[in-house]
Amino acid sequence: MASTLSVARPVRRGSPLTKRRSRAFYLFISPWLIGTVLLTIFPLAYALGVSLTDWDGVSPGFRWVGAQNYLDVLGDPETWASMSRSAVLAVVVVPLTVAGSLGLAILLNQKVRLRSFWRTMIYLPAVFPPVASALSWKLVFDRDSGAINAVRAWFGQDAVNWMTGQQVFVVLLAVMLWGIGAGMIINLAALQDVSPELLEAATLDGAGPWRRFTAVTLPTISPVLLFQTVTSTIGVLQTFVPALLLSPTTGAAAVTAVPEANRIFMIDVYAQYFAYSRYGYASAMLWLFFLAILVVTVLFFRASRKTVFYSVDPSSDGGK
Repeated sequence: MASTLSVARPVRRGSPLTKRRSRAFYLFISPWLIGTVLLTIFPLAYALGVSLTDWDGVSPGFRWVGAQNYLDVLGDPETWASMSRSAVLAVVVVPLTVAGSLGLAILLNQKVRLRSFWRTMIYLPAVFPPVASALSWKLVFDRDSGAINAVRAWFGQDAVNWMTGQQVFVVLLAVMLWGIGAGMIINLAALQDVSPELLEAATLDGAGPWRRFTAVTLPTISPVLLFQTVTSTIGVLQTFVPALLLSPTTGAAAVTAVPEANRIFMIDVYAQYFAYSRYGYASAMLWLFFLAILVVTVLFFRASRKTVFYSVDPSSDGGK
């Protein structure tokens, strides 16, 4: 039976069909464009303008100071100290989150008993609001009634005041690692996309479990691991709510009572804004932090060129 083949004609630029498609395209993306302009670009531009003034948040006028706020921020030892704490937090939390979630995903990708139950239980903390998680862990580490000190007392150890000194950083780490289940779910999806044919071929070639993992599984899921590393780093560097809620006091005074171990960069920014009314200075801090995160992200992508493997070359246009 003869078959009929139809070949689509190329659409000419400027034709009515092209114009209709363009209008439909911009109509569909208009909500995103409007939201980006109003909620991202405008605040960024406004903060940039404020960072060049000494505005205190209540005065009707602005006094232009130029780049003085940026010079003050770069010359402030406390700024570098809080940024160093944020960097240490990221260096500790990001590897533990990515490696831990991958380990859990590998474990729960096997045929183990009650697999769905364990997947649900590990993912469940990830849906808790950050405020609820921080307050819950604050109760767990409470000096007088917390579960941690109760266990220590059972072993004959003295109670520890976890909300002061360097110990509070341990509580912050616990809060940050509490949502590791979100990464586990992403890794599970990636692991199930690994080609069984490639694994079988590697097995026939004599590759053991570790060799199959490093030569087949890891390259296949490397784009997912890069995504988690980048987003986790940005998220951890921007941590604010858990550190604030672990303060021994509540209300407006909480930000100035945050223990020194938890005075990370965003806490410092918040204090400059709302405790010291230095809006220009705090805006300069945020812009410098934005540029620092941008540099870190670019470095991640540059370093990934030889370690991340894509099934489709990301530099190509998909053959179109």
